[in-house]
Amino acid sequence: MTVHSEQIRIRGLVQGVGFRPAIWQTAHDLGIYGEVCNDGSGVVIIAQSSPDRIDRMLVQLWDNQPPLARIDDIERQTIELGRQYDYFTIEHSIADDIHTGIVADAAICHQCLAEINDKSNRRHNYAFTNCTHCGPRLSIVGDIPYDRANTSMAKFKLCPSCRQEYENPADRRFHAQPNACPVCGPEIWLCDNRGAHLDDDPLVAAAALINRGFIVAIKGIGGFQLACDGANNATVKTLRSRKRRPDKALALMAKSISQIEQYCTLNASEREILESSASPIVLVQKKKNNTLAKDIAPGQQSLGFMLPNTALHHLLMQQLESPIVLTSGNCSEEPQCIDNNIALSELGEVADYFLSNNRDIVNRIDDSVVRLIDKKTHFLRRARGFAPSTVPLSGNFASAGNILACGGELKNTFALFRDNQVTLSQHIGNLENTKTYRDYLGNIDLYRKIFQLDPDCIAVDRHPDYLSSQYGRNLAGELDIPCIEVQHHHAHIAACLVDNDWPVDRGPVLGIALDGLGFGDDGTIWGGEFMLADYRGFERVARLRPAPMPGGNRSILQPWRSAYAQLTRCFDWVRIADRYSDLELINFLNEKPLTHLDQMIASGLNTPLTSSCGRLFDAVAAALGICRECISYEGQAAVELENLVGQQGWLSLEPYLFELIDDEMPEIDPRPMWTALLDDLDAGCSISDISARFHLGLANIIVETATKISAQSRIETVALSGGVFQNRILFKLCFDQLRQNRLNVLFHQQMPANDGGLALGQAAIAAAQIRQESRQESIKNA
Repeated sequence: MTVHSEQIRIRGLVQGVGFRPAIWQTAHDLGIYGEVCNDGSGVVIIAQSSPDRIDRMLVQLWDNQPPLARIDDIERQTIELGRQYDYFTIEHSIADDIHTGIVADAAICHQCLAEINDKSNRRHNYAFTNCTHCGPRLSIVGDIPYDRANTSMAKFKLCPSCRQEYENPADRRFHAQPNACPVCGPEIWLCDNRGAHLDDDPLVAAAALINRGFIVAIKGIGGFQLACDGANNATVKTLRSRKRRPDKALALMAKSISQIEQYCTLNASEREILESSASPIVLVQKKKNNTLAKDIAPGQQSLGFMLPNTALHHLLMQQLESPIVLTSGNCSEEPQCIDNNIALSELGEVADYFLSNNRDIVNRIDDSVVRLIDKKTHFLRRARGFAPSTVPLSGNFASAGNILACGGELKNTFALFRDNQVTLSQHIGNLENTKTYRDYLGNIDLYRKIFQLDPDCIAVDRHPDYLSSQYGRNLAGELDIPCIEVQHHHAHIAACLVDNDWPVDRGPVLGIALDGLGFGDDGTIWGGEFMLADYRGFERVARLRPAPMPGGNRSILQPWRSAYAQLTRCFDWVRIADRYSDLELINFLNEKPLTHLDQMIASGLNTPLTSSCGRLFDAVAAALGICRECISYEGQAAVELENLVGQQGWLSLEPYLFELIDDEMPEIDPRPMWTALLDDLDAGCSISDISARFHLGLANIIVETATKISAQSRIETVALSGGVFQNRILFKLCFDQLRQNRLNVLFHQQMPANDGGLALGQAAIAAAQIRQESRQESIKNA
């Protein structure tokens, strides 16, 4: 009698997550015979049983996926076999072309946490405890398939007990590649900043040093971190000085949710994501008069907290009474250190002591940062816990081939496209930094190796000077393949469409892209854009009124330049300086070389025009005395301007007015806003109220413009993108008002709205263009 047999292929994040043992257990429970193995596309099952039982197996697998797994597709095929199975087995991986993904690093699970706290367990107090449900993944892998031999755990030979767990399908450590214990696994040690080892218990001693006011560098899952007592302001100031990070907020780690709630207000959604397997840093509202160091997040109403994400961090935090500052182990704007010797060399003048280990980090991965607005996740930085998970494109892009998208210049990520999916890298950083750029090149090489991707096309930002674009153009030349240049803000909107599973043939949306800068098609700097866009193209239909950027990039670093440019664009300087002669702003600007700036503006010398919304925020902040002279990190003026707005009562304030000028290219003119703002300053109004009125007025004119364009174009879906929409106040005002106007609003929920999502949009646009060209060629040849 012939037994019904099926070959079942399951694609998605199904390798290295305990998926085969889950299949094995389900098959055994249902009396299904056959086998399962990994291959380059995912998991392949041969199942022999009745169709009904196989149906039940797949339903159970779908409903009870392992914690880190994600099923994207199940493909079934009835087959004829020349044999009959007597049991169900797990077979070795099949080596073929790679079409599957790698799972992100995951925070320690509850079962492993219980083991390290159980004095009778052999992993009691072991800092590298993990299983198939948690632990390192991307940070340790150098190739796929994801087997131990292709990770940095290859040098640690499993002891008999760990080997038994590793080979037992019923054990949750079956084929857990980082599996280890104190007998056979990695070790930690504590040394001073000269490399001299201390003989004390490393974790107990490190905690004691933190309590005494020292700075300790800790080798975490994706790189070194700098830790100090979060309640010791003197130590926090020392850390800032040594790290050369004077103002940007520092992250915190607490031992528990209840400890965070001593200092911040949490809602259920924030608790949930803090305790998730991704364990990101979450920006949460801080309570007044909390006892943490005041210099952790100067000028901000929120604190960035995370919970311990490894056994090491849990064991350390158990020794401490207060939360700790836990920031990336680097000097400002440089990549995290991942090598023990390099960390000692580069961080020796920052940290007093080093809590190191001998498990190598293959891939540098920083902590992810999110904030929740109306219970929806908004990414500020996407890295540990999320990268490099894949994002599917909605529609058939089979003809697009393989694409490498090179990303932007700031907050860089890059992306690989293949098989209708985009894999976005972890946050890389600012490519203007030489070490970060080298890290970028190394990561691209590693990803191409891991995913075995030879690109058929390169996608780059249209900016002529971005290092990522120069790299992409050069690589395309070397490989003799096409290079598609993508306009910056088009990529922002396309990324938002992918983030919302927008089909390629569904038609355009009204995209609103607000950010610091992006190279425009007219040679100016854009950043306040309204465009009708889909994946294939866009039409610019409105903008913020352009203003000069005297000194080019110096205007970004010195917000007073943007303030002067805005004021002289709207008014005659002599008259306004006389009218508001008592204002500190006017007196400050009169001390600057204004004649020289006027000449630059008149001639256009190193003074591009920009419609940037980011520069408008800078100008308003400078007018209010916020970061007027200079900033110490990107977006500082805008961040502090947002944080000026009070928590209550401001919604009843009268919004500042902007004017929408109907022209060949409709423009939002800020002149009325500036008149009212200067009058308020002159009248001694609080800068908190002025900031609130600015936010209210800007949101009103954005919504008014969008609503008018929607009525004219009959397009009722609006996509919000660009770094300015990370401003929670502006985003919520725009979102709520657009919805009230019965418009469908798309926004980023899986990827950052800032330049960290650009590569996703670049890949989608390139794929759509290639797809369209292929279709046109097919029609032509038909």
